[in-house]
Amino acid sequence: MDTDRPDVTESPFTVDAGHIQLETDLLKFEKEKSESTLTKTTLLNQLNVKIGLTNSTSVQVNLPSYGIQRETDVESGERTKSTGIGDLTLRVKQNLTGNDHGNFAIAVLPYLKFPTSKLDDESRYEGGIIIPFQIKLPHDWKLGMELEGSRLKDNEGRQMHNEFLQALTVSHELLKHLQGIAETYYSYDLKKHHWSNFLNAAMQFDVLDNLKLDAGLNYGIQYDASNTYFIGASFRM
Repeated sequence: MDTDRPDVTESPFTVDAGHIQLETDLLKFEKEKSESTLTKTTLLNQLNVKIGLTNSTSVQVNLPSYGIQRETDVESGERTKSTGIGDLTLRVKQNLTGNDHGNFAIAVLPYLKFPTSKLDDESRYEGGIIIPFQIKLPHDWKLGMELEGSRLKDNEGRQMHNEFLQALTVSHELLKHLQGIAETYYSYDLKKHHWSNFLNAAMQFDVLDNLKLDAGLNYGIQYDASNTYFIGASFRM
């Protein structure tokens, strides 16, 4: 059982044909600051339903989670609150090689996000393509990487921009059934020519063969990069 969570770097492996895998942020807290606004968001059960279609293809439906978002105007101190579901995302993962054997695996993962959010009144269609790959290293170390190009909505307003993301993650067993994960990634806004860099850490515990629990954080280095804390779970049927 291989999961796309808890790190940002996606896995190149697909769900076995005929199986369903559920991956969710049971609780997720995000804090982000722009030039004019401080935003704090709490998300509950951000569920990703993964269905294996063939031995190398799976479809994923990221179901909107319930969220509570609080925004504070930096200058005036005025506060607003919104609640509701988030955006619905459809993804298809196609493994190109290494799904069942070998030390190298790579996949392509296009996605489309639909503007169903009740938290963001200015939500728009977004989409992109992700290329994740993984290399198995000696002594059970794993090295994962990801390249992503996306068309995204600006943080403020309804305008759009292109964004590039590159991620690097390493993982290894700390104790029996307990994986430690360290990650770094950056995103680059081609419209604003702005970089955001992150340092992430997570742990994943194998409770059963088909059940994993995890917890971690994504720490933004720049003052306007988001900070995220989460606990989650993955289950395969």
